[in-house]
Amino acid sequence: MGAPHTEAPHVIVVLTDQQRWDTTGVHGNPADVTPEFDRMARAGTHVEHAITPQPVCAPARAALQTGRWPTATGVFRNGLAPDRELPTLASSFLAAGYTTGYLGKWHLAAEAGGDGPVPAAYRMGYTHWLASELLEFTSDAYRTVLHDEDGEPVRLPGYRSDALFDAAIRFVADHGEDERPFLLFVSLLEPHHQNATGDHPAPEGYAERYAGTWLPPDLAALAHGASDGGPHRHLGGYLGQVKRLDEGLGRLRDALRSMGLTDRTVLAWTSDHGSHFRTRNDEFKRSAHEASVRVPLALTGPGFTGGGRIRRPVSTLDLVPTLMEAAGVPVPASVQGRSLLPLVGGGDDPGRPEEVFIQISESHVGRAVRTARWKYAVRAPEADPWNEPGADRYTESELYDLDADPYELTNLAGLTSHRQVAEALREALLRRMEHAGEKRPVIEPAPERAGAARGTDPEVRALPWEGVRLGHHGRTT
Repeated sequence: MGAPHTEAPHVIVVLTDQQRWDTTGVHGNPADVTPEFDRMARAGTHVEHAITPQPVCAPARAALQTGRWPTATGVFRNGLAPDRELPTLASSFLAAGYTTGYLGKWHLAAEAGGDGPVPAAYRMGYTHWLASELLEFTSDAYRTVLHDEDGEPVRLPGYRSDALFDAAIRFVADHGEDERPFLLFVSLLEPHHQNATGDHPAPEGYAERYAGTWLPPDLAALAHGASDGGPHRHLGGYLGQVKRLDEGLGRLRDALRSMGLTDRTVLAWTSDHGSHFRTRNDEFKRSAHEASVRVPLALTGPGFTGGGRIRRPVSTLDLVPTLMEAAGVPVPASVQGRSLLPLVGGGDDPGRPEEVFIQISESHVGRAVRTARWKYAVRAPEADPWNEPGADRYTESELYDLDADPYELTNLAGLTSHRQVAEALREALLRRMEHAGEKRPVIEPAPERAGAARGTDPEVRALPWEGVRLGHHGRTT
């Protein structure tokens, strides 16, 4: 272990689960759900177009711990564990003299400890530990059970996200004045649905507050295709959960303020993926659409306060090297992400690709790129999405003009009018796949269609759900 960095900043990462980007006020939500996040984003650095590397829980989380694409970590779907030889966020901070702590949902130990305790060998460098492998199965809204360093169950009082923020505040109180700086990763379950019941259990009175207040255009257009009542059933509770999360963020920031740590702490907020409420397939995510892949991301503290907006699309994979660089921690050569610090304050990063890369599994084996204007996606119709991380052959499935169609209701794939655009994006996707360590595949063009696109493509509304395989103990996550 290296010598303590007495002048280095503390670092806190708050990760929500399944939070769409447009739940936040800074992204135009009119329901006033996230005033604290909005203040944080405006005072710090707001990443306007943050894209997950994989819209599935475990692959996205593996990427956020390693800075590597999911296929490069070994976690291309749920139920897998990363290569334990890989350097990680926590192991790198630990080697640099940091205290490391983890709270909440883990989802990266495969089946090593069941739903609850995570064996020490799977904790990837976190030494202070209070977590469950699958928090959705060891807790409900008012019964939160985590497991400590010894694997013993610990029940925390209060609403679930409040209980985790309380634990985070206790960690800050215990370690905030130590000589050694800390890295704390707080992994919340909300606003993920409760798997056993399929609903979004907000605190009492919160779902009622937001029921019927706001419906994103994609959900409004596609709600009739959802299999379980869709957004009309879920959105009030979902937004109520987000509201309580935002209040927890406010309490955490108050704790930092009260201890005089605000200016010494890098605080980041993001999510693993979004939610389309079963309007694009029979699940909440696992598609290339914005509702599934676009998430909130804001940072504040040293290097980020007053940083303004980063307008170009970036991957949340970039958060790992960003935090390391901000803290003066050496970035391992294994990291495939790229620090966002050159973009803070309106800066430029000339070597950064224009497109963001996305991998997809479980519903289908898919790949996509997202530029400032375009979304281009392919899928491998013959690949097994549960057992095959990639494929040798893909077919174009989706092309969206995000300037004209930000909620992706008109699929342009196959239109002769957009063939040149598709060809350019295909080459960009192939480059990104190779950069991620994948073999260069064949991508076949979509079947040709003449004329211009009009209206919502029914084939997009009814994409086949190719069977999300059951995960731990026969339950999807």
